[in-house]
Amino acid sequence: MPAPPPKPRHDRWIVVFLVGATLAVYGQVWSYDFVNYDDAVYVTANPHVQAGLTPSGLAWAFTSSTGANWIPLTWISHMLDCQLFGLRAGMHHLVGVLFHVLSVSLLFLLLRQTTGARWRSAFVAFLFALHPLHVESVAWIAERKDVLSGFFWFLALWRYAIYARRPRAGTYLAVLLAFCLGLLAKPMIVTLPFALLLFDVWPLRRLAAAGPGSRRPASLLWEKAPFFALSAGASAVTFVAQRHGGAISPLDLVPLSVRAGNALVSYATYAAQMFWPVRLAVFYPLAEVPVWRAAAAGLALLAVSALTLRAIRTRPYLAAGWFWYLGTLVPVIGLVQAGFQAHADRYTYIPMLGLFIMTAWGVADLAERWPRARSTLIGFSAAGCAACLVLTCFQVRYWRDSVALFQHAVDVTDDNYWAYNSLGAVLTGEGRAAESAPLLRRAVAIKPDFADAHYNLGRALTDVGLTEEAAAQFKEAVRLQPDDADARYNLGTALAALGRFGEAVDSLGAAVRLEPGNAMGHLNLGSALAESGRLDEAIAQFLEALRMEPSLQEARANLDSARALQRESENEKK
Repeated sequence: MPAPPPKPRHDRWIVVFLVGATLAVYGQVWSYDFVNYDDAVYVTANPHVQAGLTPSGLAWAFTSSTGANWIPLTWISHMLDCQLFGLRAGMHHLVGVLFHVLSVSLLFLLLRQTTGARWRSAFVAFLFALHPLHVESVAWIAERKDVLSGFFWFLALWRYAIYARRPRAGTYLAVLLAFCLGLLAKPMIVTLPFALLLFDVWPLRRLAAAGPGSRRPASLLWEKAPFFALSAGASAVTFVAQRHGGAISPLDLVPLSVRAGNALVSYATYAAQMFWPVRLAVFYPLAEVPVWRAAAAGLALLAVSALTLRAIRTRPYLAAGWFWYLGTLVPVIGLVQAGFQAHADRYTYIPMLGLFIMTAWGVADLAERWPRARSTLIGFSAAGCAACLVLTCFQVRYWRDSVALFQHAVDVTDDNYWAYNSLGAVLTGEGRAAESAPLLRRAVAIKPDFADAHYNLGRALTDVGLTEEAAAQFKEAVRLQPDDADARYNLGTALAALGRFGEAVDSLGAAVRLEPGNAMGHLNLGSALAESGRLDEAIAQFLEALRMEPSLQEARANLDSARALQRESENEKK
């Protein structure tokens, strides 16, 4: 293994430049808001997180599968943010940027230490810092788990490089500890043991080198055994958490053929987006891929794999980078489909590093082979960095609020039912139902079996006074998703407004059975029962609403009215 290079002052200035450029681009997030996509789950509607660091909160963090993941360290980081900053969204954003900056610095120092190549290492670190594909991971508060796990990923690699040079039990345990912390932040880093093996091939060259750090292949595998064991355990826990949270799509909804085709095309799509990062969106709808397209993508992947293996002796960085890219994407490539997205920018946070390395060292090799093209290659590389900086600056701005984020997704993708629905829901929440209704109608037209779109369209139609049509939309939402308490509640209130009290009682009764802690549900059920002449049952519901919320004046007034009617009825009978 080559000796570590010296650390001249130039490296410090490179780190200063990388940190400064990253902060200059991402610093704008300090004025940004939370967005209406998972930020509520992680912060704004999560009482455990908002309470800050408490014993009960810590216990919840280690036992909860909220968000269909087991990520206790991420929960703790959000709790600490709330403890320090409350719900000031800008500070939450900046903490995520800080972790990204730390990862950028570690990445540069790691590559510089293990390869001795200053400018190639700086080029890779710059692309990692400011590639548009990484905006989603850095600028999205709910994706704190990406930048947090990424920091521990690079910390583990850095300690591993030290261990490989001078193996010691304490250093090995430090690598293992960093890996454990990363798993507690986001289980996607289960591929770290595989990445460590690739790191052994290049740049550490532990298979070829002589000295205390060199090992035989079997020895290198055995060395990673504890890491693979942790990966297996984390994968099992994650699968259970995602299945319990309803995040894993069953095979009858997303067949294996669709998953396999989408996985092949996603590999090709991510690689294409690295070189042409435009029309990036927060959600790309999953759709069946034509067989020819999946086959073409598969052949391309096989061809690149064969070429990189063929050059492994002379240019090992190609195989290391390529299989890093392929391998680290496996947990999120869609064979186990979580959600209904075809692919996601955030999934490239660690995997794209493999392609960055291939590009940086490949361009340097070309410059050495064809010296006359050196200036041209340097110019193209500089232009690529400048383009990434500008595109990332603009991509970050789409995360300033929910409307900007979802409107951009509508603009740059085709038939994105999810984006239409999300934008419509936000506009309805802002009192702009007249604008949201056409968007939600579009979402329903694209995907008629999307229960959430029917529900949100019903809310918008209610706000514009089209109660009959709203009731039809709520009814369809209930048919598609019978256990949705909100849909049943809104259907019941719409039916009551139409004077269909018998049907309203049925719907509101189902709503309170699904969500018995909803005081307003009991109040409205009581009102529908009273209108149906079932005063005893109505009084019971009003009392239950008051038990939950003693200050609910409408429930008290309705209770008094129902009791008065009951007394009148009894007097008439006498």
